Amino acid sequence: MKCMICKHGETKLGKSTVILERNNMTLVFKGVPANICENCGEEYIDEKTTGFLLKKAEESALAGVQVDIRQYNAA
Repeated sequence: MKCMICKHGETKLGKSTVILERNNMTLVFKGVPANICENCGEEYIDEKTTGFLLKKAEESALAGVQVDIRQYNAA
């Protein structure tokens, strides 16, 4: 797909690191599948993956997690 930010590059499937912060909680997800612009580096994460990350973040917040670094695993 054509990048919506730079309007020049095409995106290619790759891996990204996503950092989510909320109040005093910081979560880092490594190895998240994303489409990445080969020109400007903008990252696009699909709706299903985003939903999964937000669900895990909510579970972590309810469990009282303050800092966590995880490898992405949708299994």
